[in-house]
Amino acid sequence: MPAHKKAAPHKSTRKWSAEVTENSDALDLKKNIFESHDPKEIAQSLKSSANKSHRRKSSPYRSAMSMLTFYINRAGKNLPKRQKNVLEKAKDELRVAFGRE
Repeated sequence: MPAHKKAAPHKSTRKWSAEVTENSDALDLKKNIFESHDPKEIAQSLKSSANKSHRRKSSPYRSAMSMLTFYINRAGKNLPKRQKNVLEKAKDELRVAFGRE
């Protein structure tokens, strides 16, 4: 019986996670918000986007926190330590913004 080889998958130059971050079906995010060095600005932007969204499937807080966590996890090794610290602080600011500190 001949062995069949699977065709090599087409390697995309863009990652699916970048596509999700840019074109989230749940939140309309401010462009490059995750590159900000101000945790409070990131949190306020996520809160605003989550509150305005009519497409999200869970609470505004949960949607905002999920998007932030998703970005941190997907950026992985490519995220500079300084920016990761800013994003981790943004989680705390998001909790405060939603009264969940």
